[in-house]
Amino acid sequence: MTDARVVVLPENNPEETPLLLLSGPTGVGKSAVALELARCFDAEIVNGDSLQLYRYLDIGTAKPTLAERQQVPHHLFDILDPDQPFNATDFQSRADAAIAEIRGRGRLPLVVGGSGLYLRALLFGLCRMPAIDAGLRRELEARLTREGSEGLHAELARLDAPLAARLAPRDKTRVLRALETVLATGQSLAFFQERHRFQKPRYRFLHIYLEMERETLYRRINQRVEMMLAAGLIDEVRGILSRGFAPKLKPLQSIGYRQALDCLAGRLEPAAAAAEIKQATRRYAKRQLTWFRHDAHARGVEADRPQQVFALVREFTQ
Repeated sequence: MTDARVVVLPENNPEETPLLLLSGPTGVGKSAVALELARCFDAEIVNGDSLQLYRYLDIGTAKPTLAERQQVPHHLFDILDPDQPFNATDFQSRADAAIAEIRGRGRLPLVVGGSGLYLRALLFGLCRMPAIDAGLRRELEARLTREGSEGLHAELARLDAPLAARLAPRDKTRVLRALETVLATGQSLAFFQERHRFQKPRYRFLHIYLEMERETLYRRINQRVEMMLAAGLIDEVRGILSRGFAPKLKPLQSIGYRQALDCLAGRLEPAAAAAEIKQATRRYAKRQLTWFRHDAHARGVEADRPQQVFALVREFTQ
């Protein structure tokens, strides 16, 4: 485990806004710990999950319930319809505004979520990339339509195996970005991201991620998938479609929603869908843990030791 890092703001930021982040893999128990932290330290929660931004995607994203959101103020939940595009730049802007409002009330901003790219953009800004030729991008987008993201991922694996191993083959956006970068520049996207890692932070922050023994985490994930299906995940997706949203929208191609769509279309039986969701979620959790464990600015704490989390936050806020 890395040591806790309390990062000092650059001198050109006079406010020195303190910011607390709680992250970790899906299913590890972030929401429950976040509620306790918010109550104890007079904090307001800011969503750091890329799917919990969307209205109507509740069960499959494990979004905090309305009752939980009434206990302490929550921000950046249910702010988008499923057909509204949103990226890390948008998140940085919206999160900055929410954090400023929270600090204006004299309270502590607490960002909670597992979307590593969004959290990195918030803390350090976005990675500056060389321009990509528009012709190359059009060519790759056409290939994406013909071959699917799996075909592009296979080529990425030949050209940039380490990065390909970190990306899900069905993650169209990131696979396309990684492949166009290595084709256009001869350098891995990871090269530019690593160079960006030395940027000065935008906030004075403490970043804690929760971790858990793998077998225990996987068992929790499997149980949560069963609970989601029992709670009506397939009916939730049916309701989203009834509102006129297309099944090919990016949020509906995420884990759980994609399989629910296959059930509704008759391409998967419910038992097979459950097994596929569990496997895909376990793989996603593994990638999340890899991301956070490689973050030198984050501190890993075992999820069953919340007292250690509280001690770190207490030291940070004193």
